[in-house]
Amino acid sequence: MKAVRFHEFGGPEVLLVEDIDRPVPGPGEVLIRVAATSFNGVDANIRAGTMQGPIPVELPHTPGLDVAGTVDVLGEEVDRFSVGDAVIGFLPMGSTGAAAEFALASAEGLAAAPSSIALSDAAALPLVGLTAWQALFEHAALGAGQRVLVNGASGAVGDYAVQLANDAGARVLATAGPRSVERVRSAGADEILDYTSAEVSTAVTEPVDVVLNLAPIDPEELAALALLVRPGGVVVNTTVWMPAPSDAVRHVRGVDVYVRNDAAQLSYLVELVDSGRLRVHIAERVPLADLPALHGRAASGEVSGKVVIVTGNA
Repeated sequence: MKAVRFHEFGGPEVLLVEDIDRPVPGPGEVLIRVAATSFNGVDANIRAGTMQGPIPVELPHTPGLDVAGTVDVLGEEVDRFSVGDAVIGFLPMGSTGAAAEFALASAEGLAAAPSSIALSDAAALPLVGLTAWQALFEHAALGAGQRVLVNGASGAVGDYAVQLANDAGARVLATAGPRSVERVRSAGADEILDYTSAEVSTAVTEPVDVVLNLAPIDPEELAALALLVRPGGVVVNTTVWMPAPSDAVRHVRGVDVYVRNDAAQLSYLVELVDSGRLRVHIAERVPLADLPALHGRAASGEVSGKVVIVTGNA
């Protein structure tokens, strides 16, 4: 089978398209005929070797944390799925990924794929959808009538976060640049703050219950956003290189998000997609052979929005 792998850490040039043996599922596993995976920023960090502390990988390594495809072979003790079922999942960080024609996955970690969109497009849902869900509802306990500021709303996680917060009945303030305003508004933002024309911390005139930071900002900027949170509120941060600020005096919690797989949550997100309450937005679809070039474009800042990598498997 075809797979993209790297045998050493480095730049995009270390990614190679290779012919390797098809893996065999063990107990509790399934072999998935991959329709698509997706590109996430952490893929580039793992490839570069900068995540070896929190996410150690063995070389050679196949990237691709998201998977969408059909069950091809069942391992022993698997009774949740049948051969031919369409599934999606978020593979464990550090394990062999899905940038290949076939991939292994634990059956317990998979969810039935959405039926309302193309199977390959569903690869854009697991990691970023779960990140948005866990940030808003597990860590921030966001509820109807609350005010949430989504800083970095034009990114893939931000798109889901705006939609999910809006669906929950929250009032959504979102930051976006001029090119992303219409897309963020269509996702359900009630108020859009142009971060290119004014400091976000001064543009927000009323306290918010939750700040969700998804943007690579300086610690000083994040601390300024935390001051916008009402007493008893929460700052949720997804940028792993700095901790979320807290304020014990005002009882403002700071929470750092490390996304984990949760098949039940993923199944619920699938329900939202199939009911029309959650939109899966795809910026690009590229073939598996072009994944090295995609990493190169991402390193140059030329990739915006969610990109799925399709294998060509039916």
